[in-house]
Amino acid sequence: MKRLFEALKSVLNQGGDAVLVTVAASSGSTPRGAGARMLVTGAGRIYGTIGGGGVEHYAEQLALEVLAAKRSRMERFVLRKNQVQDLGMVCGGDVTVYFQYLSAKDKTLSSIAEHALELFRQGEESWLIDDITPGGTGGLFLYGKAQGVAEGALPREVLEQIGTAPKQVEAGGRCYLVEPLLRGGIVYIFGGGHVAQALVPVLSAVDFRCWVLEDREDFCRPSQFPGVERTLLLRTAEDWDGLSIGKEDYVCIMTRGHKDDLICEAFALKTSARYIGVIGSRKKTAVVNARLREMGFDDRALERITTPIGLDIGAQTPAEIAVSIAAQLIQVRAKDQPQK
Repeated sequence: MKRLFEALKSVLNQGGDAVLVTVAASSGSTPRGAGARMLVTGAGRIYGTIGGGGVEHYAEQLALEVLAAKRSRMERFVLRKNQVQDLGMVCGGDVTVYFQYLSAKDKTLSSIAEHALELFRQGEESWLIDDITPGGTGGLFLYGKAQGVAEGALPREVLEQIGTAPKQVEAGGRCYLVEPLLRGGIVYIFGGGHVAQALVPVLSAVDFRCWVLEDREDFCRPSQFPGVERTLLLRTAEDWDGLSIGKEDYVCIMTRGHKDDLICEAFALKTSARYIGVIGSRKKTAVVNARLREMGFDDRALERITTPIGLDIGAQTPAEIAVSIAAQLIQVRAKDQPQK
């Protein structure tokens, strides 16, 4: 989502108009669900995807029509043969797509794009809200958990229904699509070695916020972790005391040895983290678990730890291990998402 607003800001700064194409609703089997987006200019699609294939191709053509007409519109695609908007697809689902015209003359849009990027810089949990009322003029809104609504006002009923997944909300005779812009949970990665360096870009690409924590300065440089939100050196007790890991957060432990793993696991088990994963062999796990029991942690506590970390896909290299970990975190996160 950050890259979408970077692209939008660039287009608007150059005086260009754009169309934000958004999946407003879907049911059955469809390429992408509600909240999938792409940005289209006169040059075609410049960022994002709503699933590829026939839907995306046709949607891109409609977006060019919206650019020419300078008016937003809603379209429904039925992905079955011999139905409305037959695209030759047999997925068997329905998808409603909103085409939102964004004019460079609307100066509030540049302000919204910049504000969105500032929310990303600050790491503030926030939501993007679209007015998708059929026949309306549309509107983009940002809501930050700390800062409130930027650039405009929204009905109280809309703000009361923000959550972890995209949803449509009707209020005041209008329809809004509410979607997380920046999720609240952070992935705390203890250890900045090869696996962490491969993991951060993968997690960042699927909208996880990543912090890397290390006691070695050479393994804690932001440039080593493309997409990282923050890197922290943990050298003193005060550094550890400043960490606050909550129930929405994830912990991935991949330090350089048993001793460091033990320290990190003991710390993580005292938090309410939703996920604790540790790289390690069975022998290493047995040794560390024995020490954790000596420290007073019972079997119920140790059951919170996932080790070896990641899904069992036969991963060997750091890049493959990173993929397995990312897949597992997606799986954990998806448990909070309503199913289509």
